[in-house]
Amino acid sequence: MRIGIVTREWPPAVYGGAGVHVEHLVAALRSLPAGPELDVHCFGDPRGDATGHPVPEGLREANGALQAWGTDVGIAAALAGVDLVHSHTWYANGAGMLASLVHGIPHVITAHSLEPRRPWKAEQLGGGYRLSSWTERTAYLAADAVVAVSAGMRDDVLAVYPELDPARVHVVHNGVDAEAYRPVHAPDVVRGLGVDPDRPYALFVGRITRQKGLVHLLAAAEQLPADVGLVLCAGAADTPAERQQVADAVAALQARREGVVWIEAMLPREQLVPLITGATVFVCPSVYEPLGIVNLEAAACGTAVVASAVGGIPEVVADGRTGLLVPYDEADPQGFATGLAARMTELLADPQRAAAMGAAGRERVLSEFGWAAIAQRTTEVYSAVLAAAT
Repeated sequence: MRIGIVTREWPPAVYGGAGVHVEHLVAALRSLPAGPELDVHCFGDPRGDATGHPVPEGLREANGALQAWGTDVGIAAALAGVDLVHSHTWYANGAGMLASLVHGIPHVITAHSLEPRRPWKAEQLGGGYRLSSWTERTAYLAADAVVAVSAGMRDDVLAVYPELDPARVHVVHNGVDAEAYRPVHAPDVVRGLGVDPDRPYALFVGRITRQKGLVHLLAAAEQLPADVGLVLCAGAADTPAERQQVADAVAALQARREGVVWIEAMLPREQLVPLITGATVFVCPSVYEPLGIVNLEAAACGTAVVASAVGGIPEVVADGRTGLLVPYDEADPQGFATGLAARMTELLADPQRAAAMGAAGRERVLSEFGWAAIAQRTTEVYSAVLAAAT
């Protein structure tokens, strides 16, 4: 079985959960005894372990969605000879769809997010959002199988695309590398990042995008006790305007209280893991999240999680056992911020309870979210699709 994996992100250019997912899934698939042969195709420069596809010369100044389609055409041509193509995110769905049509092979999609659930992108991308939405919809309806990374995401896929046959939508949870993400107590590393490891702190890690709810966390921070810290490991802003909004809010917060640290970078793992381990609580205020792999990473590091109860997050954060969930209502942002502050304060004020939740979270990661099992389940989807196609 020869599988073509298509992804926008591939190391070292990984900036989001979908890229993390693909990186670890490929490694786990390659480690399976008698596993499938894989051809990985990604956007960008050549890689040693994948075929990179740069944007075609004539499209370098075009709308980003057109650039993606231009890249997809080249990838589709390169997929001749594979038995099945598996694409990740709408950027790659076009390549999978074209390869399926041209080469007569099945197409499997992993649903990491849905364009109709991110309407704010229309403000950022203009006509590019219309093209990305059309690409996603057309590819999903034509796909031989859709893999949802959570049961909540499966429900979302079927709600957004009710024409899809539910039998073609499978749940294979996201996973986490519990060896790469494990408790590492290194206060000197934390201190080197400008964070006081002796002060209890809440930690946010993520991109600066409306989806991640960072503005709600900054509002919640106004209500936190004065003796606790807040660390924001946040970069890769969607737009300069969003970055400036966060910068202004952080500056205002820092003027009113101590212990607020903004690390405007996506840290390497050797720094990120000790930073997560040292946190009393990890906070995920996302307003939309198909699963939230970052919460698995925090749990794997033995850190309790406070998160919004949206999408697939309740499947990852066991409320009251590995963390605390906060209801999110788009119509009541102040109520959400107050709820975040209250739940964060509960754990920041009771480090022993937080530590117990963190330990329970790591145990759950080890038993339920290992990549070997996820890779095996993915190959079962491949086999079923190939069998149906013959």
